Amino acid sequence: MKKLAATATASGKSVEEAIRNGLAKLGTSEDRVKVTVLEQPSKGLFGLIGVKEAKVELELLPDGVDEAIQFLEEVTESMNTKVTMERIETQDEVRINLNGTDLGILIGRRGQTLDALQYLTNIVANRHSDRHLKIVLDAEQFRERRRQTLESLSERMASRVIRTKKDIVLEPMSSLERKIIHARLQSHPQVRTYSQGDEPNRCIVIALK
Repeated sequence: MKKLAATATASGKSVEEAIRNGLAKLGTSEDRVKVTVLEQPSKGLFGLIGVKEAKVELELLPDGVDEAIQFLEEVTESMNTKVTMERIETQDEVRINLNGTDLGILIGRRGQTLDALQYLTNIVANRHSDRHLKIVLDAEQFRERRRQTLESLSERMASRVIRTKKDIVLEPMSSLERKIIHARLQSHPQVRTYSQGDEPNRCIVIALK
């Protein structure tokens, strides 16, 4: 994504037209800029001589998501990884999907690198935003595949607990991954889940109710 220019000066027959011309230069919308009117339009003598157009300066306000994407571009470029980015905004979060070939280096072991990169991306985004942003970073649908893996694991381990009547302690996981297992088994009629330990070694226990 090309970084937008910070400011633009534009003219027009009216202030409104000058603003529209400035927005076109910046490639953005009016809610993303601060407008300063430099010159008011003047009709001049008899509407012919000394006609002056309106002149405005538009300053692009910082956008957290744009800054986050810029940060990701710099990181992936430094890692010699070619990616394309898909930005999907909902009411609750902004999802940035990274697509490309051989993205294993960005995902890391069980998504640890991706989680760390997501953490840093959220810091960058919220540093440049006047509202709280939640950025979810994904690479080649890794998070969906990981979710399916964890849900399958939770079902298998729940069955083992029922069969052996012994608690099972899973390996340490991130809070996001623990939430997936808690959610999957919260309505299970025979087992319950709880977390134990301290970060980054906090893990889930599956036990009989």
